[in-house]
Amino acid sequence: MPTLRGLAVAVTLALVAVWHPSPARADNVDALIKDAKSGSDYKVRLSAVLGLAKVGDKRGIPALIGALSDTDKTVRGAAAVALGKLITASTPATTRGQAKTALEKLLTKESTDSVKKVAKKTLDQLAALEAASTAVTTGGIYVSIDKMASKAEPAEDLRKLMRDTATSVMTKKAKDFMQAWPGGKAPTKKDLTSKAVSGFYVDGTVNELTVKQKGASATISCKINMLIATYPEKSIFGMLTGTASVAGSSDERDIALAKQDCVAAVVEDLVQSKVIPTIRQKAGS
Repeated sequence: MPTLRGLAVAVTLALVAVWHPSPARADNVDALIKDAKSGSDYKVRLSAVLGLAKVGDKRGIPALIGALSDTDKTVRGAAAVALGKLITASTPATTRGQAKTALEKLLTKESTDSVKKVAKKTLDQLAALEAASTAVTTGGIYVSIDKMASKAEPAEDLRKLMRDTATSVMTKKAKDFMQAWPGGKAPTKKDLTSKAVSGFYVDGTVNELTVKQKGASATISCKINMLIATYPEKSIFGMLTGTASVAGSSDERDIALAKQDCVAAVVEDLVQSKVIPTIRQKAGS
């Protein structure tokens, strides 16, 4: 049973869950980034770095790169570990390069062995990602996760949440799928054909996001549509719909968080239980 930030997902396309607050949430990312950069006390900066690692939002990567030069060794070490967790094959090559440069710089100046050890480990992870990104498995599968869309507000935040969730689930549950092509550019039809690679698009839309309040409680419901198409032709062959309801308090902040959980839970479930198996089946047909 997949779980997401305290939300228990019970059913694939129609799920009901009770939302429970969690201290490290995506809506806190901006505050965590600020504290990681300019917290007056090292404990504040350390807490922010650990929080960014726990939330797992890639918006925090630049702040973590900056924290590698923090005046406190504990913060530097925590930032190195966090970068190892947040940077994946789907992270832009330029960002991976910036992290690599900062880690190499840290290694040349760092005097604390424990910090040097974790920095070296993360550098090795980045090297492995780079090697994987330049290797194309003949007969493999390439997936381009599109920009996503939302008819509900805040549209930009929900769009990004959908894309980040889909990318994360696919990275974890379909490690053989390529989400990046050597050189950092999108492959052409000729590129795919030369390696006998099957290409696919995945996109989605938040079609509905409603709130029903009754006294001190509220129920947030969402409906997500996702599509699967061939790449680069964009010939659609799969249409999926998922819904969820999340029960929580009527507090304005709690409602905002429950909206995120509702959308992310449906995307996570659809990608894991429907999108990945469908792509595998289509590629093998």
